[in-house]
Order: sequence, then structure tokens, then C-alpha cells
Amino acid sequence: MSLQDQLMADMKDSMRAKEAGKKKLTVIRMVRSAIKNIEINEKRELNDADIVEVLAKEVKQRRDAIPDYENANRPDIVESLLSEIDILMEYLPKQLSEEEIRSLVKEVISEVGGSSPNDMGKVMGKLMPKVKGKADGKLVNQIVKELLVN
Repeated sequence: MSLQDQLMADMKDSMRAKEAGKKKLTVIRMVRSAIKNIEINEKRELNDADIVEVLAKEVKQRRDAIPDYENANRPDIVESLLSEIDILMEYLPKQLSEEEIRSLVKEVISEVGGSSPNDMGKVMGKLMPKVKGKADGKLVNQIVKELLVN
């Protein structure tokens, strides 16, 4: 079953669940809307890899917004964003652990021959396609910086 079909099936289930499925229904509709907008703009149907990118982007937007709402003392919105992230994560591939990311980073650094922070662009360029949708870009960036400095 494609991600598009999975989203549609889950949306129908959430509609049937009435009040219990409201939050999930809202998040799924938002994601399907974002997917549809991209399909219209690019005049093509998105495949599962493209949909994973959209989902990862939506998760990133929410994670980036959390500190702002924490600073504004809005725990209600932070809690809402965290629950939305949990729902979105159901559709993303299994996330890599920090150790798995570290081993991938070390592997790419040795492939590229990176030894200084100046090689960060080369390392990230080779690494990001491998972790796309499977790891948070900020965490990957942080680990690459840490390993290139040491």
C-alpha cells in the first residue's frame, strides 16, 4: 500500500471515529493538502519518496516552532505540536538512532576523506540522501560538525 493510499485509509478511519479521531484527521488533511499543492505546482503525481520528504518537512516545521511557543509560555500549543509530530512520525520510515547516524557519518567522512570543518559541505552532500526522512537534519548536522572537529 502506498503512502498516499495509507493516508486516505487512515483519514477515512479517523472520520468514522468521530471525536476520537479529530486531531489525526486534521493532521492527515493538512498533509494531503500539502501533497496536493505540490502535485498541482509540479504537474506530476508524487511517489512515496516525495511524500516522505513532505512529511519530513512538516515534522521539521513543527519542531522548529516548538521553542518559539515554549518561550511564549504556551504549553497548550507545544503539546498540540508534539501530538501532531507523533501522528506524522507514523508515516515516516523508522528513524535512525544516534549511534546509527554516527556510524554513517564516520563512513561518509572516510569515503570523502574529510578531516576539517571545511569538508562539511562534501560530507553533508553525500550523507543527506542516505538519511533523507530517516533522521533529523539538525542532529545529522550536529554530529557531522562534532566528528569533523575532533
